[in-house]
Amino acid sequence: MRPDPKAPRRSGPCPRTRTTQKHRGNGPLLQGRQQRGFGLVAAMFLIIVVAGAIAAMWRMSVTQTATSSLSLQQARAYQAARAGLEWGIARAIAGQPAKSSFSPEGFKGFVVTVAEPTQPSEAGQIQEEGKNVTFHRITATAQYATVGSPDYVYRKLTAVVEMP
Repeated sequence: MRPDPKAPRRSGPCPRTRTTQKHRGNGPLLQGRQQRGFGLVAAMFLIIVVAGAIAAMWRMSVTQTATSSLSLQQARAYQAARAGLEWGIARAIAGQPAKSSFSPEGFKGFVVTVAEPTQPSEAGQIQEEGKNVTFHRITATAQYATVGSPDYVYRKLTAVVEMP
């Protein structure tokens, strides 16, 4: 399309030419093409820093949750071992052998093993003030999951019962 020869001519600079800014500084003035892409670099830096912060916070959250869950399981393992120990003490007082492996009710997934050694060095009788005193050493072990799994917990409690 050609310009109309009868149309009035505009005076001044051509709309396609760029006006240059006056330079007020010590360094070289970046021209239009040289300035392109700087915003992209700043945006990428900001995105990477924010993504790194989010990843660090997520990792700390996962670690804190796992630690809290493991602490709860350790407390449950202690209570399961204590229940096994009390069961073993009751069996020893009743004159029955305190040797068994079971899963107590309310402790899903836990296996409790109760043992009473029969060796004279660990369980036996002694004379005290003319009376025979019998000692029973009872050990209860509570275990959840298998060794090497991330949620594995283990507790071992021992009690010595003295009976006249």
